[in-house]
Amino acid sequence: MDADLKALEEKISQLLQLCKSLREDNIELRQSLAQAQDTERHLKARMQQAQIRIEGIIDRLPEDVL
Repeated sequence: MDADLKALEEKISQLLQLCKSLREDNIELRQSLAQAQDTERHLKARMQQAQIRIEGIIDRLPEDVL
């Protein structure tokens, strides 16, 4: 009986450690995702600005160049 309880206690301890590890991994992944999404927003904004500038340059080109 004591051996069974000790084995159960060990398994519960392992499960708790696994839960803690997964929780920490989840936090790290959420932070990485947030950072990646922020970078994506920044890059999209820069691409949009570049597109506007390129369209402005194209609009100023003489007709015979196009």
